[in-house]
Amino acid sequence: MRNTFAKTFLEAAQEDARLCVVVADISPAGAMDQFRKEFPERFINTGVAEQIMIGMCAGMSMRGLKPFAYTIATFALYRPFEFIRDDLCYQDLPVTVVGIGGGVTYSTLGGTHHAMEDVAIASAIPNMRVIAPCDPEETRAATQWCVAQEEGPVYLRLGKAGEPLITQNAKPFAFGKVRLLREGRDVCILGYGPVLKLGMDAAAALEKRGISVAVASVHTLKPLDREGIAPLLAGFPKVVVMEEMVPHGGLGNAVKALAWESGARCRIDCLSLQDKFIHFYGKHDEILRAHGISFDRVVQLVGA
Repeated sequence: MRNTFAKTFLEAAQEDARLCVVVADISPAGAMDQFRKEFPERFINTGVAEQIMIGMCAGMSMRGLKPFAYTIATFALYRPFEFIRDDLCYQDLPVTVVGIGGGVTYSTLGGTHHAMEDVAIASAIPNMRVIAPCDPEETRAATQWCVAQEEGPVYLRLGKAGEPLITQNAKPFAFGKVRLLREGRDVCILGYGPVLKLGMDAAAALEKRGISVAVASVHTLKPLDREGIAPLLAGFPKVVVMEEMVPHGGLGNAVKALAWESGARCRIDCLSLQDKFIHFYGKHDEILRAHGISFDRVVQLVGA
């Protein structure tokens, strides 16, 4: 996903000279290396100074540029939080904060690199929009939207690398609109980010058992597509919400609130990271399993 972002951003930058990148302690040999080589005057690495990264983006935006702040999610959002709130969101500046490795993607780097609460934190700030694509193609579409928009700040939550395509048969991406990836009639899975791949795999497995499962990408967490989600809550007897985020302040809470307000009668089950710091070392799928998120668990929850 980060490579797709970098390629898409580079293509856009070749057409729009206002686009620039400010990173914080990310190696220039990484995904943004080609952009740095082609546009060195539009690439700035502030080092371990994330507050400076955000403050600089705010000033550049006020001078007519279109800056993107780009680094690992915890350092993109948590460390410079006050600057994001006051410099970007209070001023309602069109700056995109790109958080690489949302959730527990950086599994082997420990809690300092686990962005378990980022969706809740970003969504709580007035004027901030939050997008979390589920695969490289959705990342491309989300990036194209971000480089074109000039209305206000955005938190773009991405995975890291190697995520498979799962949206190839879906309708075109539209900001703020839920996107159906798979048709079904018995159960509907709502989710976002790379973890939604588990939902697609579970849906395919359950289809063989005679259980028809729909899967929808809720890539835009704020503003939430209430008008698009409400019919799904009304049209399915069961809905499962999946997210690689803590259980408070995320999609699960929002869907349950919407179900109550709209009078939906469906059963709603939520699968998320646990509300705890799990001291576990391992690969991404292993730490997800430690949190209770796995293919077997999704199949069990959806098919129950």
